[in-house]
Amino acid sequence: MKGIILRGGKKGLELTWTLGKVIFPVTLIVTILQFTPILPWIMDRLEPLMSWIGLSGEAAVPLVLGNFLNLYAGIAAIISFEFTVKEVFIMAIMMSFSHNLLIESTVAKRVGVSWWFVAGVRLSLAFLSAFLINVFWKGGGEIAKYGLAPERSADPQGWFAIIGQGLETAILGIVQLALIVIPLMVVMQYLREKGWLDRFSGWVAPATKFLGMERNTSMTLVAGLTIGLAYGAGLMIQAVEEDGVSRKDMYLAILFLVSCHAVVEDTLIFIPLGIPVWPLLLIRLTTAIVLTAIVGFVWNRLQQRKETSDEHSYHSL
Repeated sequence: MKGIILRGGKKGLELTWTLGKVIFPVTLIVTILQFTPILPWIMDRLEPLMSWIGLSGEAAVPLVLGNFLNLYAGIAAIISFEFTVKEVFIMAIMMSFSHNLLIESTVAKRVGVSWWFVAGVRLSLAFLSAFLINVFWKGGGEIAKYGLAPERSADPQGWFAIIGQGLETAILGIVQLALIVIPLMVVMQYLREKGWLDRFSGWVAPATKFLGMERNTSMTLVAGLTIGLAYGAGLMIQAVEEDGVSRKDMYLAILFLVSCHAVVEDTLIFIPLGIPVWPLLLIRLTTAIVLTAIVGFVWNRLQQRKETSDEHSYHSL
């Protein structure tokens, strides 16, 4: 057990270092930029678009960073601004569906799924969910509290004070990240070494039928569900090569995973932002299950009709 904790802790520290190299500079730069004319000007231009989904112009910054970099960069930008609980929840939903687009869409391409298919589905889910939440949720108007992030006081005066506030926010963001990532990596190491991930794969196998996929897709789903598209790329590619997953099943698996991957980690990291995380998890799971089941049902029906049509044509000849 001690060895597992050490190995998991080491991976957690490595991941914290890797992600911290993104979070620290992003938080510092965004905090400084918001006290210059540059960021306010960009946010004013984007505010009309953001208002359609219930967000202020400032929300464009975390959304852009989250999509082009990763969730951690987006969260680093969120804690640099003052948002309402509703705004943070909308951004959390959007970035849950659509983050790290360049890397994760490229990973999906490696397993035979179109880059544009992945990016298009994720962006569509992000904006549609944001629009629906804005329309139907009338609460969440209170200011969000960001865990270990410092309470916001009067605007700092002078460059030294501005840089000091940026450094404080960035350092606390790294501490928050480490407190979540390191225990999470220890748990994942334990599950991996004790064979629980393989067992989980066996439990998931029957559910793949409901989603319109064959049983050999289960390992791909487990890899994506537990450690995400980017981190689970190696396991996913290996599962495709060794298990002989069909093109249809891989498209369905990726469709499920772009809606709901790294489901534990991606949900837990939003806890420090002071938003309700259970609805976040349920929305992602429900969307993934319903969307994949519908597409799988239609695809299988069309495939059966094509096979029947080909069979009739053969007999006619």
